Amino acid sequence: MPGDLSRLSLNQATTKHWSLREAVDGCVRAGIPAIGVWRDRLAEMGAVAAARLLRDAGLHCSSLCRGGWFPAATRAERAARIDDNRRAIEEAAVLNADVLVLVCGPAPDRDIRAARMMVEEGIAAILSDAMQYGVTLGIEPLHPMFAADRSVITSLHEAIVLAERFDSPSVKVVIDAYHVWWDAGVYQLIQQCGARIAGYHVSDWITPLPDVLNGRGMMGDGVIELRSLREAVDAAGYCGFIEVEIFNETIWKMPGDAILSLMCERYLAHVAPL
Repeated sequence: MPGDLSRLSLNQATTKHWSLREAVDGCVRAGIPAIGVWRDRLAEMGAVAAARLLRDAGLHCSSLCRGGWFPAATRAERAARIDDNRRAIEEAAVLNADVLVLVCGPAPDRDIRAARMMVEEGIAAILSDAMQYGVTLGIEPLHPMFAADRSVITSLHEAIVLAERFDSPSVKVVIDAYHVWWDAGVYQLIQQCGARIAGYHVSDWITPLPDVLNGRGMMGDGVIELRSLREAVDAAGYCGFIEVEIFNETIWKMPGDAILSLMCERYLAHVAPL
């Protein structure tokens, strides 16, 4: 396929039904140079074997997803989640992943303010581990519709402020177009991020939204100004991989190679530099 795919990465969520080995082989066939790995798929073979698989295939690990999910009802549960994040940091280090994506988690009750404090405390608890292993923690803000069940960090502004509190190059933000496109201040916020951008994800917002969680569209099928957002991310100084992360039941029913072919075509048409 003609066109520059040098910054393209497959987030494993896009080919949900493929194992990590199948996803790696698919990327090689499609000429995609990087992959964002999910921990459930990583667990099927282990981090050491996965790192060897990626290395032998010549693929780079653009991210490991996910860490985070810090808020919990009891101190014991919160401690268990901190321990799990420490394991995720070790896995990210083995994979030489660019970033460990933090999906910060919902409130265990109605106290969303307390949950946000738990997120900050959770990141503080694992920061020394991240620094020790040379792993970047990427706070990913989610769309506000996910505040109740997936993350209490729901705007790019909030993620930036949280990252800045740590004043560490090991704490950055991950920008997902699906989650931030609606924000009237998004372009100014992207510029404000500057060197704190650790990852950039793309998909599209289709209408009507077929499902809250599994309703993301393929690039070009929705309303997001994907190229202008990518230009803003680049202008802020980000030059890393661009992950295509799509949760969509209809797309998941397609053969994996067909998904990757369409993904490459739409990336070139709607995201990559002209």
